[in-house]
Amino acid sequence: MADFLKNILGGSKSTATPVPSADSDFADFAGAPPPAPGAFEATGTGATFGGPAPTAVPYTKWYNIHERYSLSDFRAEGVILVIIAVIFTLHFIGTRLNKAKARAWIKAHAPILTGEFAVVGFSGMPQGPEQDPEKLLKGKSLFEYATYATGRQNVAFMDVKLSLKKRFNPLMTFVETAMGFFMDSFGTPEDWVEAVIYPFDGKEAQIVPAMPGAAELRSKDSKSSFDGFVWAIVNKDKMKQLREDRYDISITFTKDNSKLPIWTTVMSESAEVTETLLTNELAAAIKKAGDLFDYIIISDQPVDKPKTLDETVPRKRLYLKYRLPSSNNYDDLTPLLSYFVRIPDHLASSAHFRPEVLRKIRAVRDENIKHIQKAAEEEKAEERQAERDRAKKAKRDAELNALDAKAQKKYLEKEREKELRKTSKRQTVRA
Repeated sequence: MADFLKNILGGSKSTATPVPSADSDFADFAGAPPPAPGAFEATGTGATFGGPAPTAVPYTKWYNIHERYSLSDFRAEGVILVIIAVIFTLHFIGTRLNKAKARAWIKAHAPILTGEFAVVGFSGMPQGPEQDPEKLLKGKSLFEYATYATGRQNVAFMDVKLSLKKRFNPLMTFVETAMGFFMDSFGTPEDWVEAVIYPFDGKEAQIVPAMPGAAELRSKDSKSSFDGFVWAIVNKDKMKQLREDRYDISITFTKDNSKLPIWTTVMSESAEVTETLLTNELAAAIKKAGDLFDYIIISDQPVDKPKTLDETVPRKRLYLKYRLPSSNNYDDLTPLLSYFVRIPDHLASSAHFRPEVLRKIRAVRDENIKHIQKAAEEEKAEERQAERDRAKKAKRDAELNALDAKAQKKYLEKEREKELRKTSKRQTVRA
């Protein structure tokens, strides 16, 4: 009891040796000193997780792009850039070549156009003596150019269109050439020019605006008119295609002429028209142009076959088409355009034929008009019949709806019997 109180009040001192534990498994650790924390040594690159110890200067391969990649890694990108550079270079060169070809044409023909017309180009102003020829031509696209001329006796205006090869796209040119080689429906790419003259034909009062000097033109309206017909001189290589593409050429007949080269032919509605229009000057101009010449057409009929009576109204036009030389030398082609511009003068003075000739020319037109009228009448008759059928059906439906079920059944039976009688009657007539 005394020892117990001493322990509570702290009166007795603890023994020097500890009391052995009852668990002998942890006896070895009973006298071990507590662990002390070691000194922390900071590293520059952090923990290595069992790898090699960090060096004093870290390796920087993944931070320098010239050490991570080489030029061989960009081989695909290099090929793409080379292809793009080639495409842009060919596009630039092709565009420049087309522009140079168009400029060469207008420089060679500008003296003819400015000498024959008061206004050339799209500016609407008369040309001065020092007018830049390149300003007379307007680019519609990378391969199409156009010009316009007006202000001449017997001519209302003239449109000129230049169509060139697509030199800026060699791949497309190659495809079109291959298709033209294997299929006749696709023409091979060519450089060509087409001029279209719209003559007054006695309609100056309707075209020329009211201004000082216009009254003099109106007094001469009758002198610019001429008879309507279709006449052409065509390169034989283009003859088949023209007959298929143009309705006005399809109504003519073909005949060679001794004045013309062997590779051309005359397509006309009358021999008298050929005698009047085929002059020695025109034949000489075609011979000088050579095989670059495609056609000259004088026509009062539409290019597409008319389908209505309004489309059969004569509209007189003059067409000239020829291909451009690769050398850009137009000495042999300028006489052809010069004569073409003056053809309306010859028509106004000489293209007035005998009634027998005109009667023969009108016969084909009248026959076509009759076909159009017959087709229009048949179409109207079909519309009237369809209207009658619709009215009859509406009447039948109204009568049927007004009946009860039993009466409707009788009505339908009568219709069926009536249809059977008609069918048997048709079979009897056929037998």
